[in-house]
Amino acid sequence: MGGYVLAIDQGTTSSRAIVFDGNQKVVGSGQKEFTQIFPQSGWVEHDPEEIWESVVWSVKAALKKAGVEASDISAIGITNQRETVVVWERESGKPIHNAIVWQDRRTASYCEKLKKQDLEKTFTKKTGLLLDPYFSGTKLSWMLSNVKGARARGAKGDLCFGTIDTFLIWRLTGGKSHVTDATNASRTLMYNIATNAWDDELLEILRVPKAMLPEVLDCAADFGVTEKGLFGAEIPILGVAGDQQAATIGQACFEPGMMKSTYGTGCFALLNTGPDMVRSKNRLLTTIAYRLDGETTYALEGSIFIAGAAVQWLRDGLKVIKAASDTGDLAAKADPTQNVYLVPAFTGLGAPHWDPEARAAIYGMTRNTGPAEFARAALEAVCYQTRDLLDAMHKDWKANGKETVLRVDGGMVASDWTMQRLSDILDAPVDRPTILETTALGAAWLAGQRAGVWPDRKGFAKSWARDRRFTPEMDEKTRAVKIKGWKDAVRRTLSA
Repeated sequence: MGGYVLAIDQGTTSSRAIVFDGNQKVVGSGQKEFTQIFPQSGWVEHDPEEIWESVVWSVKAALKKAGVEASDISAIGITNQRETVVVWERESGKPIHNAIVWQDRRTASYCEKLKKQDLEKTFTKKTGLLLDPYFSGTKLSWMLSNVKGARARGAKGDLCFGTIDTFLIWRLTGGKSHVTDATNASRTLMYNIATNAWDDELLEILRVPKAMLPEVLDCAADFGVTEKGLFGAEIPILGVAGDQQAATIGQACFEPGMMKSTYGTGCFALLNTGPDMVRSKNRLLTTIAYRLDGETTYALEGSIFIAGAAVQWLRDGLKVIKAASDTGDLAAKADPTQNVYLVPAFTGLGAPHWDPEARAAIYGMTRNTGPAEFARAALEAVCYQTRDLLDAMHKDWKANGKETVLRVDGGMVASDWTMQRLSDILDAPVDRPTILETTALGAAWLAGQRAGVWPDRKGFAKSWARDRRFTPEMDEKTRAVKIKGWKDAVRRTLSA
């Protein structure tokens, strides 16, 4: 077999497939973007068929570039954009509606209605989540209410629900496996993270038929086998985790107190809290970091909806840059006397504010403000939002007497300017690993160690290597002024 492992990384804007060899090195990859659909303001959808086609194309491209056959692959690991909802017909496999994406805000009023019924405490106690349109449950409920006959068909077992991992596994196995893993289940508002089971009370509130739901497995488990006709040989699917949990695993954050922050379309920070479900008093989420061999490890999570997406806005919306990689160099040229703040609430604000009605705003502009100041404001917004998350996490976690170790990954961390500014705003060291594909690596490790061709947890943690440590260079007075300005900008942006 040679220890080759294939990771499928199904993201928000593209699907990627990466072939790793027995030494956990990338030997081939394929990537394909797909269409972002915006039916109304605040609504975001994907075509599940286009996602499926992009995954198949990416896998074939990765195998070709790696120079290996499907028969050389020991196992597949899947990681995916979380909270995105697909419903399809059990008989035909055909989706009944476009996928509703995690960024979608159409259920904001439904969430408010549930809050007014004093139900948020019930959801938070059982799921660790807040009532926000971000999560899967209210999206699924909307689909069942708005697609004719869907709820009745769901109750009869004619329809399947899944997050993207579940839909892909269904398709890859030819409809033989209707399964998910504990991390994706934990983001649905329907899964009790204490009992590790779908919760009947929550399903009743959301009016979701249990017959639609997938079986929930450990992150490393037997999820099924791909159909031979797809890639030329059957390949076992042995690892699954939502993208942020997969990145936590890929960063080898296996010890309580270790933390990773991923900078992609959004920014997501997870702090490993071990077997303890730490209940946040600062509006963070309590979630499942991973479940291995039946043992659950929990995490505190802070979710920022817009990170790299703000850079995409500069490129595609304002057209002030030609490529995302230009942003750091442009930001470095910004006028240091101007304090321009971008609060990127394009789809509301996530943790710790949780304001779905907030909308993006820019503060502090003068006649002298130009593309360089916009670029710096977009990158600094990511740093300020991370600072908000860390402050909240430290308040929740310091009660347990342990400090955090921060490891970063995702497309934005390739920018030295951004990582240095992040360290400056956090007033803390930031570690960038040598392997930036940590999300795919985490999914690959789950599958590879399950297949017996990759090292166990301890061996994998030893292989983690740092590319560079960024340490704070900004003086305390400058930092304090900048953070005060940010907090004022956020206060002005909040809808309430």
